[in-house]
Amino acid sequence: MLEVGATPQHRADSVSAVHRWTSGPLDGSRGGSLFGICRPPCVDYGLGGPASGSTKEAPGAEAHADLGPTPSQALSSSLVLYRLTQNRFGVHKGPQIGFGDAMDSPGALLRLARESQRVSLAVLAGQTHYSKSLLGMLENGQRDIRAEHITAYSRALNIPVDALMAPPDDPIRIAHEWLVADSVATTHSAAGRRVGNDLATDLENRVIELRHLDDHVGGKDLLPLVDREFEDVRKAIKECSYTDEIGRRLRTSAGELAQLVGWVASDAGRYTQAQRAYLDGHKAATAAGNRVLAGQLLSSLAYQISNIGDPADAALLAKTAVTGARDATPVVEALLTERVAWASARSRDRDGTMRALDAVDDAYERRSADIEEAEWVYWLNRSEINVMAGRCLVELGQPGLASPLLLEAIEGYPQEHAREVALYQTWLAESYLRNREFDAAEATIAAARKAADAVHSARLDRRVGEIGLLLAGG
Repeated sequence: MLEVGATPQHRADSVSAVHRWTSGPLDGSRGGSLFGICRPPCVDYGLGGPASGSTKEAPGAEAHADLGPTPSQALSSSLVLYRLTQNRFGVHKGPQIGFGDAMDSPGALLRLARESQRVSLAVLAGQTHYSKSLLGMLENGQRDIRAEHITAYSRALNIPVDALMAPPDDPIRIAHEWLVADSVATTHSAAGRRVGNDLATDLENRVIELRHLDDHVGGKDLLPLVDREFEDVRKAIKECSYTDEIGRRLRTSAGELAQLVGWVASDAGRYTQAQRAYLDGHKAATAAGNRVLAGQLLSSLAYQISNIGDPADAALLAKTAVTGARDATPVVEALLTERVAWASARSRDRDGTMRALDAVDDAYERRSADIEEAEWVYWLNRSEINVMAGRCLVELGQPGLASPLLLEAIEGYPQEHAREVALYQTWLAESYLRNREFDAAEATIAAARKAADAVHSARLDRRVGEIGLLLAGG
């Protein structure tokens, strides 16, 4: 009932998780794995650690069975990964030395590195044993730069080699580096069984990077990456030791990663894996005492059920998430309430939809620079809220009111976010179609279909197909 194809046990797990979350204490007194407090290394970690006594099969076992693309297959979008890793997050992990427009010039990078260290050409010549004139020609682009030159600069200036290299020209190599590099959790765990602030901080930053990567990369390509990160964090939580505070941060990051796994898996059409990830993340967030994140995970699951399951169940789950996520900040509250609006619209509950949309507006208007919001709502703005309102209006049979909202949002949306733009175009096309503006609908869905060919998103493919069938039926 909660999900197409879900087994009775899946449904029981979902209902049980919601009930215990909304009614139970967070102090660990209940004794199950959901509410275990981190007391390493011998108590339950809230993710089914060794001390929980659970005989449940490893969560990754079934997930990998329907994972879809292998790491090699994921390279089909390596050009997107390449552009993103260069322009958004940076291939280079060394000190930031003001590369700016010089990223395309190897010589300029060497010069900026040297100047940032306040080292003259003469001094560098003495340290590298290259002549001052040769170093000057390397920096001015008059001589080809070889590996030994970069190594010499690196040693003399105490700057990592990769920070001195211009972006490489081989996108396949960039994608492979991303795929085969050790995850943050693996790297820290390998250094010793006791983990601390460095792992927690690196992991928090890694989750942000992966979340923003989802803006550009389709679910089928991104899923193997985020799934591996999540499994490695789960392993670190189970096997390593740490303080209570570090345990709380690790669990919070695990919950955020689980939400991303669920979102990406759903985008890839792996709905069972997505539901499992959302519920596992809910356990981690609850164990961390983070009710707002726990609400986000249930709300995300409600959104999936709205789209592929029973929208009445989705509406109940979405409302539960809002109620359970007490102390949510304004923008988070707006996001969770949007999912109520969407589930209500899918249920054809007009009054419930309009009440929820009004509540979204009210919550968003309460935002303030003085209120720190969770990073995972970075993307929610007025345009996104208008898109959701437009989608709800299409569902409720008011396409004339929906079209202006959707069109304005699409025109102002960054075009590099190809998947989101195309998804919103499908709703605009449907609004045109239902308003009997057939030429506009054909042109809009054609643009969305073109984007879908380059973005590996089952969600987008499904929407394009749905609108195509509506058009074919006249």
